[in-house]
Amino acid sequence: MTDAAETPGGEDYLAALAGVVAGVDSAARRIAAAQIDELRMLAAAGRLAEAQTAQRNARVQVHDMALRSIAAEVGGVMRVTDRTVQRRIGEARTLIEGFPATVEAWEQGRIVRGHAIAILETGTSLPPEMWTEFEQVAITRCERDTPNRVRGELEILAHRMHPRSFAERHEEAAARRCVRIVPGRDGMSDVIATVPTVIAEGIHDRLTQQARAIIDTRDERVAARGCAGVAFGDAATTRSDSDSGDAAAIVATDNRSTDQVRADVFADLLLAGTPALDDTRDTTAGPLGAIRARVQILVPAATLTGEDDGPSDLAGRSPIDPATARTLAGGTRIWERLFHDPTTGVTVSTDSYRVPSGMRRFLQARDQHCRFPGCRVAAIRCEVDHTHDHALGGRTELSNLAHLCQRHHSMKQFTAWRVRQLKGGVLEWTSPLGRTYREDAPTPAVAFTPAAPPPPAPRAPAGPAPF
Repeated sequence: MTDAAETPGGEDYLAALAGVVAGVDSAARRIAAAQIDELRMLAAAGRLAEAQTAQRNARVQVHDMALRSIAAEVGGVMRVTDRTVQRRIGEARTLIEGFPATVEAWEQGRIVRGHAIAILETGTSLPPEMWTEFEQVAITRCERDTPNRVRGELEILAHRMHPRSFAERHEEAAARRCVRIVPGRDGMSDVIATVPTVIAEGIHDRLTQQARAIIDTRDERVAARGCAGVAFGDAATTRSDSDSGDAAAIVATDNRSTDQVRADVFADLLLAGTPALDDTRDTTAGPLGAIRARVQILVPAATLTGEDDGPSDLAGRSPIDPATARTLAGGTRIWERLFHDPTTGVTVSTDSYRVPSGMRRFLQARDQHCRFPGCRVAAIRCEVDHTHDHALGGRTELSNLAHLCQRHHSMKQFTAWRVRQLKGGVLEWTSPLGRTYREDAPTPAVAFTPAAPPPPAPRAPAGPAPF
């Protein structure tokens, strides 16, 4: 493996990269300051409209007209519609006036815009009187990770703080499930299904597995037929030409991307109940239709037993309702009870109803997702990587294993990024510039607290003393 600094002009490359990174950091700070300044001005526009009508004791319609007028004025400068400006004024007032600590943390560089948006969108599901309490906890969490990772945790936090149970609110939301069509351009339309999250994830997972099976089979056929002439040598020149033509024909007739195959299978399943053609066996009834969805969830013990109606965590995505979590747990053949360190919250061991398959399930419970900073690909989509390469003496043990998605696994192997694993599943990544990024093991969505010890049993009365 060649280190970046050892390549021709390596020192110049690192110096140039350092300049780019520093420039991006400086630009990001200036952009954040400008964005916050714009938010404050938009919030001021909203207060101006409110003050303009408050003096006259005006009706709601009059206030709306004043706000529209101001929005149109501002929109002329921003070159966007007054409707857009009016919506952004409302969002700005909510963030500036309802979540001031979040704006302050953003201004200080402790969080970024994505964090602020996540706090705003998840926190507003709570009653306004709870926003201050929510943002204090949310900011602390946001300071340690990227916006895409913390969003699911913030949603669960908001659900648990809400005065109404998650199960009750989910039941109301599920009653609004529907399928609708949004007409598009060029003869295309979007079919949008609003369904419970776990159903949506299951649908997407099954389609992805089926699409990959089709593409893998196609690629294997192209490779096998394209290489036939090499295997038979000169004696099979005619056959080699024919096979090469067959391979080219396959590529020409089926060069669909994963997204295209997934969409085609989706249409087949809805229209016919089964894939129209099982590309993995050249028949309509084969292994493709037998593929079933997989989802990874973490269920609190109290939720599993029915003592609590709080949300469970769909790894890599968002909360799901307790009834669905119980149904999935009851129907699975393999499930684990997780034990966490009461101080750090890190998973330290696992057991299962059946004999566990070993480290992989433990690591899936610990890692939850790819362990490269900022990546949130679910662990069930990742590869288990030896932090210290096995070929170089790294042992196959929990303290030397972590999940990495294919993209970041390859980057670790073929670029100058380096990683070492510390205690508690902590990964310390070092960039080509020498910058270090600490990647803590994810905070478990399921947390256990020690049960109160039972009261001491009453002592039996003393009997007669022995002789």
